[in-house]
Amino acid sequence: MHAISAALRPEQRDVIRHSHERSATFGLFEAMRPDYAVLSGAALAVKLDESRALFAHALPVMESLYAQIANTHSMIALTDAGGLILHSLGDDDFLARAEKVALRAGAVWSEAHQGTNAIGTTIAECNAVTVHGDQHYLRANRFLTCSSVPILDPHGNLSGVLDVTGDRRGYHQHTMALVKMSGQMIENRLIASAFGDGLRIHFHSRPEFIGTLMEGIAVFDLDGRLLCANRSAQFQLGLELGALRSQTLESLFGARADVLIASAGEAPCRLELHSGVVVFANVDFHGRASSAVISRAPVREPTTSKLADLCTGDAQMNDIVARVRKVIGKNIPILIGGETGAGKEMLARAIHGDSPRRAGPFVAVNCASLPETLIESELFGYTPGAFTGAAKRGAIGKIAQANGGTLFLDEIGDMPLAMQSRLLRVLQERVVEPLGAARAVPVDFTLVCASNRKLRERVAQGEFREDLYYRINGLSVTLPPLAARTDLRAVVDKLLRQERFAGRVVSIGEDVLALFARHPWPGNFRQLSNVLRTASAMLDDHDTHIRVEHLPHDFVDELGECAQPETAPASAGGARLSDIEASAVAAALRTHGGNVSATARALGISRTTLYRKLRV
Repeated sequence: MHAISAALRPEQRDVIRHSHERSATFGLFEAMRPDYAVLSGAALAVKLDESRALFAHALPVMESLYAQIANTHSMIALTDAGGLILHSLGDDDFLARAEKVALRAGAVWSEAHQGTNAIGTTIAECNAVTVHGDQHYLRANRFLTCSSVPILDPHGNLSGVLDVTGDRRGYHQHTMALVKMSGQMIENRLIASAFGDGLRIHFHSRPEFIGTLMEGIAVFDLDGRLLCANRSAQFQLGLELGALRSQTLESLFGARADVLIASAGEAPCRLELHSGVVVFANVDFHGRASSAVISRAPVREPTTSKLADLCTGDAQMNDIVARVRKVIGKNIPILIGGETGAGKEMLARAIHGDSPRRAGPFVAVNCASLPETLIESELFGYTPGAFTGAAKRGAIGKIAQANGGTLFLDEIGDMPLAMQSRLLRVLQERVVEPLGAARAVPVDFTLVCASNRKLRERVAQGEFREDLYYRINGLSVTLPPLAARTDLRAVVDKLLRQERFAGRVVSIGEDVLALFARHPWPGNFRQLSNVLRTASAMLDDHDTHIRVEHLPHDFVDELGECAQPETAPASAGGARLSDIEASAVAAALRTHGGNVSATARALGISRTTLYRKLRV
């Protein structure tokens, strides 16, 4: 067994050492060729179906995470509880290298197969693990650096692993923080999906943390029995999930279900935990209460318009919202166009929130991200035994789940033609027939579709059914790209208030806003949100102001590529990029007392680059 770096903290060394010991007991040796057996086709489809909830809720989070680490010679992988990779995405250059060690969908990365590695060791330890370079047991894997976190289901059982793997030379300390945040997002989405009905309490001792990843989420039934609590809730309540299940709403929060149901949707209330700690809480209630509870908890109309929240000063958005309002509740399908990340799902959710069906479910389906082998069962559902590997109880499809609410079909332009025919029948007859079923099931929902493709062109190319196009195209609106909007300051301020990046409300300076105004924003809102999140993560503990030096380096590099020549005058939004960079570098140099090495480390650049920027 090779030596383990002394630079690791004692607990990290213990994790790696124990993993190496387990690897040896599995009969592995350092120089051996790893097990490259890979599932594919029907066998992989069965495994995907077994982890359908995990896959569905992890996919959008993975896409968001990838936007933050793109062009870092790395990839993201999602595995099941046994270490089988269900899905991966990443930079093309690194994916080609990863293929050589079977780091792709269908491969198993448990310790028994691959020795010490972040995925397998995370499964063994049921804890977040980073395995860097030579810490891997097998030599074949030592060109990698990997950071993994376990994803627990709402019952506290291991559901899978989220992993970021890259070239060891590109190791970043903040990668694990991003992976942990993404894992928490997935777990919270799984809770929301598993307990659609019930009383949900979102709480924290500091009100500004409600709505962030720092908040605790506890779900109770109408009798006040605890159903589920996320990790933050367990930490704040001082009890693990197993112990919490014996507790009640009154024993934990000192409140009755009927009283909290009556306050659902209102401003945050104050509750006192069993420990005596006062917390602030938002209360959500979904489902049907008993007549006794209903009499004490009348249904309230929404106090604010979700669509109005989208109007932040841009004339194009104001016009879109005005047009949409005229068709809400009139059984007219809405087709939303626009670039990827322009806010199509945000608009769809606002439409649902202002519609007469707002008390019903909002079901979103990304037609582009579903494998063709799963899209039929995902949309239409199936009966027990409908196909080999089907779940014993069958499954309700997304279309049936949307009954009484809103069905949002994102990227519908990428739906396979065979599925388009089946969807057309559903929309015409308002019935859905699950796979293997003897009869169809009536459905009633509002339809909202979206696509970043020009559907008319797809129709002309024979890749999208013309009759389906006219069926979904009741009202058509196209969202403007972020770079074309005139309300960038308002958009940024709103994101900073709502998201509370880094767990606190932060602000940006005019120099940063000037850079934002000059950027083309090819990733639109997703890119803006990720830039703000990453910049916020770079802030010191008590700092709340984002400056140029906090921006991701690849973002600043993109600006440099788009920057005007040095002889160009300052833009209307502020100084030249080179002037702003030089000013930021000089400020950082003053902060570190003129120490060039310390300044370069703080900015994450080489000393050569630092000198070059000072000479500009």
